Amino acid sequence: MLLLSADFLAVVNIIVYAGAIMVLFLFVIMMLNLNEAVTQASKPFISKLAAFVSGGLLLIALVYLLKGQDTGGVDLSKLDPNFGSAQELGKILFNEFVLPFEITSVLFLSAMIGAVMLGKKDLKDNK
Repeated sequence: MLLLSADFLAVVNIIVYAGAIMVLFLFVIMMLNLNEAVTQASKPFISKLAAFVSGGLLLIALVYLLKGQDTGGVDLSKLDPNFGSAQELGKILFNEFVLPFEITSVLFLSAMIGAVMLGKKDLKDNK
């Protein structure tokens, strides 16, 4: 039962942090302030090819990993009534998984600081 709750927490962690990453990307795009001259520039063929190949490899890897997954066989009547509650999630997250949680939060903090530094306008360029 503990393994099942750990799997549930992994899914919740991925959902929460995927949303955080999407918001972070939104702020980065907003802070870059791309003008038409930058967006109209054509990308070289080699970069388009590299993007296509890496996207295809990612798709193949995802299909390979998801092909062998067993999606059934869980008896929901045997689960604890508190399974999935916010209180249980908090207890497990901040007791058993506190180190990975804190490392991830430091990683996201450094990513936000990097996004601000990249998006910051240089005052010397305005003179």
